[in-house]
Amino acid sequence: MINDYDKIEVNTQSSIKFKLDKIIYFDPYKIEDNINDADIIFITHNHYDHMDPESINKVKNDNTIIVAPKTMEDTIREIKFKDYIFLNPNEEIDLDDINIKTIPAYNLEKPFHPRTNNWLGYILTYNNVTYYVAGDTDKTNEAENIKCDIALIPIGGKFTMNVEEASEFVKTINPKVVIPIHYGSIIGDIQDGKRLKELLSNTSIEVIEKLKF
Repeated sequence: MINDYDKIEVNTQSSIKFKLDKIIYFDPYKIEDNINDADIIFITHNHYDHMDPESINKVKNDNTIIVAPKTMEDTIREIKFKDYIFLNPNEEIDLDDINIKTIPAYNLEKPFHPRTNNWLGYILTYNNVTYYVAGDTDKTNEAENIKCDIALIPIGGKFTMNVEEASEFVKTINPKVVIPIHYGSIIGDIQDGKRLKELLSNTSIEVIEKLKF
C-alpha cells in the first residue's frame, strides 16, 4: 500500500481522481479541461459542489459508468452514460475487480445533509487496498466501524465535521493515511490541513495534503 496515495488527486472541495488501472472520479467539480478519461464516476449527493453536470461532462466518455445514490436516479439519468448503478446505504457490489460498499453520509444535528436523503460515502477495495471517501458527513455511529487504509475525510466544518471533530474521527477508524478534503474554498480555512496534521502528530496516521487551491 506504500505510496498508493500518489495515485490520488484532489482538485477542489471533494473533487477526487483515482489514477488506478481504471480512472475513477468522485464528485467532479470545477474541472477546467475536457479530459473525458473516466471509467467510473461516483457521486455522493446532489449539492452543487458534488453534483456538477458541466464537470461530469468534461470527464465522462461513451464508456463511463456512474454510481450514485438511488435517491438521485432521476437527476443522474438526465446525463447519458453507458451504465447507471444506483445504490442505497449499506449495500455492497463488485464492479469488475473493485469491491464497493456504501455507507450513509449525514449530519447529526445540522440540517444540510439529512439522514433520510440516503446520501452516500463509499468504501472501495482494489488490489488489497481499501479506500474510504466519506462524502459530506459528521462522525456517525456507522462510520466509526469503518476499516480502511486510506481515508478521504471532510474537515471544513459547518456542513461537515470541522478539523477537530475530523481528527477524533480519524483516530477512531485509524487508517494508515488520511487525505483531508472539503476545506479551503467554499468553507474551511486553507490552513485546516496543516492543523489536522498537528492534531494527529502523536499517532501513526500519515496526513497527506492533496487539495489544490
